[in-house]
Amino acid sequence: MIKRKILAVLLLITCASNAQELSKDDVKKEVVRLLDSINKAKLPDTQSGAGTAEHWYDRISLRGYAQIRYNGLFSTNDKVSCEQCDKSWGTTSTAPDAKSNNGLFIRRARLVFSGQVHPNVFFYFQPDFASSPSTGIQNFVQIRDLYFDLSFDKKKEYRVRIGQSKIPYGFENMQSSSQRLALDRNDAMNSAILNERDLGMFFYWAPAKIRERFAMLVNDGYKGSGDYGVFAFGVYNGQIANKLDGNRDLNVVARATYPFIIGSQIIEPGIQAYTGKWAFTGEISPGVKVDDPQYVKDQRVGATFVLYPRPFGIQTEYNIGRGPRYNTLTNTVDETDLNGGYVLLNYKLDIKKQHIYPFAKFQYYDGGKKYEKDARSYVVRDYEIGIEWQPIKAFELTAEYVIADRTFEDSALPINRQQGNLLRLQAQFNF
Repeated sequence: MIKRKILAVLLLITCASNAQELSKDDVKKEVVRLLDSINKAKLPDTQSGAGTAEHWYDRISLRGYAQIRYNGLFSTNDKVSCEQCDKSWGTTSTAPDAKSNNGLFIRRARLVFSGQVHPNVFFYFQPDFASSPSTGIQNFVQIRDLYFDLSFDKKKEYRVRIGQSKIPYGFENMQSSSQRLALDRNDAMNSAILNERDLGMFFYWAPAKIRERFAMLVNDGYKGSGDYGVFAFGVYNGQIANKLDGNRDLNVVARATYPFIIGSQIIEPGIQAYTGKWAFTGEISPGVKVDDPQYVKDQRVGATFVLYPRPFGIQTEYNIGRGPRYNTLTNTVDETDLNGGYVLLNYKLDIKKQHIYPFAKFQYYDGGKKYEKDARSYVVRDYEIGIEWQPIKAFELTAEYVIADRTFEDSALPINRQQGNLLRLQAQFNF
């Protein structure tokens, strides 16, 4: 069939050159028509009478980022560490002369597969190829997010999220690590949920206009937290991500936030709270006593205020609550009060297509961390001064100087206050 059409084109051109009455425009139109017909004939028909069909997998996009760190510059005390933050920072060894292994470290290596696979179904899958279990062996692959958003209207203002995802508690917890200025999240809010994620079901609502504003605050470089609704409510296991539930008591969480435009500024106040029961599943050392270890009260309420950097910004959060905490005097894990928060000051400087963000942060936390050894007891007072430089969208470089004062105590280290300073560096690649 194609050969016949090619032959027809050649004959048409030959005849046109010999025929006086046939205009050049007529020849050109006929040639274009026949060539277009040939091109269509080459495409396989996937549906009767039409062209290529659209498949659900055609709507899935792929992106990602990677972070490589070095924590070994100008360290004055290798025993200053933060287990939830970065396992290449410091050491928790009990040896008196222990040194940390502050070499180069892949902190995150993530791919994100996402897409609107149906008008009412959104899909999101994020594995991390640089997970670091406590064994010291690095770069395990682990699921960070795997969820589906089921929407109930054309504007997708009302949706239910089912799967493993971030728990809507805290602005900095919601904020992607690819967006955050400080290298690590604050202890006070992040101690609520390790890795910020768990398996659950959540209802989100936000007007379409505000959903667009949430997206703008991320895409335009204002370090937004992403779209977790103006209002959120849900239930989750309460046992952190990638772990089986330790009891039959689901945690309940609720959050409300709203980004207001006031003149040239955007502010976002918010409030959040959760309640549930924590179940210990191997964190307690032999000899340490816990009353009813499967049902320890775990409750918090927190407040948020964000002034987005246009060009000067403020980000602050504070929470209070009750939860498990190691008692050094009695060698027990008790249910105690907790409190803490942080203040982050930042500035957005645009030089042509480059973005520079100087920042300073203070954080405080007085409480336990239920997912660490013996619900480790903490008192944290840290200062951080840093700068992020983004010369191109695909690359960011962050330098952060930390002045740390951290007390973290468990049955192996019942008296352990560590103070010290260090310079931390991170290169981030976005693709």
